[in-house]
Amino acid sequence: MIDRRAVIGGAMLLPAGAALAKAPVDPVATTRHGRVRGVNEQGVLVFRGVRYGADTRTRRFRRALPPQPWRGIADATRHGRAAPQTRVDEPAGEDCLFLNIWTPALDAGKRPVMVYLHGGAHAHGSGSDPLYDGSRLVRRGDVVVVTLNHRLAALGYAYLAQLGGPAESGNVGNLDIVLALRWVRDNIAGFGGDPSRVTIFGQSGGGAKVVTLMAMPEARPLFHRAATMSGQHVTAAGPMHATARARAWMARAGAADVAALDALPVERLVEAMGMTDPLEGKGEISFVSTLDHGALPRHPFVPDAPREAAHIPLIVGNTHDETGFWIGDMLKRGDTTWDNLAGRIAAQVTKDVAPDWVVKRYREIYPERTPGQILLAASTAGRSWPGHLIQAEERARIGAPTWMYQLDFPAPEAGGILGAFHTLDIPLVFDNTGAQGARTGDGPEARRLAGRMADAFIAFARTGDPNCASVPAWPRFDLDRRATMLFDTDTRVVADPRREERLLWSVAPYIKPGG
Repeated sequence: MIDRRAVIGGAMLLPAGAALAKAPVDPVATTRHGRVRGVNEQGVLVFRGVRYGADTRTRRFRRALPPQPWRGIADATRHGRAAPQTRVDEPAGEDCLFLNIWTPALDAGKRPVMVYLHGGAHAHGSGSDPLYDGSRLVRRGDVVVVTLNHRLAALGYAYLAQLGGPAESGNVGNLDIVLALRWVRDNIAGFGGDPSRVTIFGQSGGGAKVVTLMAMPEARPLFHRAATMSGQHVTAAGPMHATARARAWMARAGAADVAALDALPVERLVEAMGMTDPLEGKGEISFVSTLDHGALPRHPFVPDAPREAAHIPLIVGNTHDETGFWIGDMLKRGDTTWDNLAGRIAAQVTKDVAPDWVVKRYREIYPERTPGQILLAASTAGRSWPGHLIQAEERARIGAPTWMYQLDFPAPEAGGILGAFHTLDIPLVFDNTGAQGARTGDGPEARRLAGRMADAFIAFARTGDPNCASVPAWPRFDLDRRATMLFDTDTRVVADPRREERLLWSVAPYIKPGG
């Protein structure tokens, strides 16, 4: 739903006198824009809904502005609004530039800072999901955790520059993140964090934003390590395709030009964002980071990895069975047969190869597998995995410090037939297997694995290297050995996992959907 309440500083402001009327029992931090009051939750100081940018309604499709200073103490005990989007179960509105902070103390501790970018492609989600709660990372590793909201879908990524709109319009969602990282640089020391040790990490669309920020000149100085979890983007949207989508969306919204688009109610814009993608003919219209030759002057990994980001250590992660997230109902039905397998693979993959040949080769590689198991393996390797491989390979070619992991731990539901699907690593990295929405189960094996993954990410945030006592020695990825950490009940390093599958799919180029 769209919440039109105009709230300064994230919520109601308390008069300065009221703050002095009683002894403060909850933490009050000072930012460059004003003071904020959070809550103490079992020893972790939590600030929710801290404003890092001004209301974007008056800046539609343009770069957001920092917030105006406020007087008194802003309440920071509730999440701020999510960005407008087609599917949302929390308050949403154009006044959405808020972040959340978890910290052990408001001191000069100079702790590593872990900034998480949420997934949901570039169209859905927020930083308030219970899976992203930073409390357990804080307790486990003495770090500061930050999550944030930013503009999404057409309001964050519609490229209007060729239609008379702002030059930066195709990337304002990413520029919101840049604004949030500037807020972190300028304010996080007051929350016990070290602005010289900022890690950005994200899953799916969040991971795609991570690697895109590595290709953005004004973003790179604001972080020092990066991790992408199932964020398989290697290219951004090209400006011609992005213009075609923007034009179709404007027509669906009923706007003759950008000025008319800017004047429309946000509800009309959101409704139009539910249209079918005009280029792919399926799914919602796709708005993603755009190669605009300005804010984003190059693709994230084409023609190569950006050498300007070679000094930034990077973790590249994926899950063994990514597509179990999307084809789960099909797998649960168990109705994949040798007769319909080729057609089902063709509907899922992004590489243009003959599906009957794929079936033949998979039956040779895995003669014991069922049609459903081959569907899961082939759809993952032909849709999600190639982008991760390209990221690691291109980084290795320029000698940039890179570590690769693969989550092999299967979700327990449906007897494990969904495998280790897309999103399953989120509660493990956050050590939140008991949180609402976690699909890992919360048994001893899941908790043990969560500890290992969380510790590796904490070590990476602290030193720029994920090696720590909780995991086996984790070599950097190179093209000779292709060392990959397999996170499972038996966590171990394997050279070139799924080699035969990798070679099978290497005969065709990878095309990222939505680009």
